[in-house]
Amino acid sequence: MPAPICSRSLFGSLADGRPVDEFTLAAPGGARARVITYGATLTHLETPDRAGRLTDVVLGFDDLAGYLANQAFIGATIGRYPNRIAGGRFSLDGRTYTLATNDHGHTLHGGPHGFHTVLWEAEALEGDAGAGVVLRCVSPDGEEGFPGRLEAEVRYRLDDDCLTLDYRARADAPTPVGLTHHSYFNLAGAGGDVLEHELKLAADHFTPVDATLIPTGERRPVEGTPFDFRRSAAIGARIEQADEQLGHGRGYDHNFVLNRSDAGLVHAARVTEPRHGRVLDVWTTEPGLQLYSGNFLDVAAGKGGRRYGRHGGFCLEPQPFPDSPNHPDFPDTILRPGHEYRSRTVFRFDVDQG
Repeated sequence: MPAPICSRSLFGSLADGRPVDEFTLAAPGGARARVITYGATLTHLETPDRAGRLTDVVLGFDDLAGYLANQAFIGATIGRYPNRIAGGRFSLDGRTYTLATNDHGHTLHGGPHGFHTVLWEAEALEGDAGAGVVLRCVSPDGEEGFPGRLEAEVRYRLDDDCLTLDYRARADAPTPVGLTHHSYFNLAGAGGDVLEHELKLAADHFTPVDATLIPTGERRPVEGTPFDFRRSAAIGARIEQADEQLGHGRGYDHNFVLNRSDAGLVHAARVTEPRHGRVLDVWTTEPGLQLYSGNFLDVAAGKGGRRYGRHGGFCLEPQPFPDSPNHPDFPDTILRPGHEYRSRTVFRFDVDQG
């Protein structure tokens, strides 16, 4: 069997002339992924259906200009902190920090110049464990208002049925940290919506939000609500129900509290696309999983000139709970000097033969 391959090429250049490179990861069985250094962004992920046909199952753009104009975080690595921090403010060790805001007065996904806008340093990884690339960046003290200098790393590794993402970070001062991945998946391939995709989540509770999508602090049971995906159900089966929480997000844009008995990888989600048979399983070390059903997605020209409309993709974002720095009873997200932040997400692809 041929060895996994990682190749490097030029994807484009920024306005200041700095090159943006693209890494193509090819697994022996045919799966392929592409990652660019701008935003440590996954641009392509090709997996087979039940007939063996390879199809790209993540949304994206044909060129760098699309990613530079991207307002939906499509495919990007998110940091320093994912999701929302209320009012762009938090207190830590007796001091209040004010962050850059970019979402109705809140800080979303690290702010307007979060890690999704950074040009990361990168190098290829070769070996029996699959083709891979490691990307690194340094966030200086005060960037977007966050305290401390932070060194961050994400490793993408592809084998025949898994795309594994490993995150690491170190800081020289206490700071909130959480890194996640923001691909929009459509297991049928781009072009239609994802409302018929069948979703199962390993979560007995979710964290409800206010009208601006900030958690209220409650952990609410999913039982008896449109958020009960403990048994597989179509993403669109209950999305139009008259429910206050669905109204706040125009659909699903909520954190689910993953069931776990200890630390380490847990199975978080399974998504099945019934027409072509692709199955996506998500494993993570994080305490939460954000389900976003693409409620505000509106991209005029994605890959091949396709329009990505509402519900054209879904996101499953393993992460700490949103606004954790302002909720002492949520899992702690403060990284302190001398400690290392580590997180792992595994996207595993399979086929349901029907």
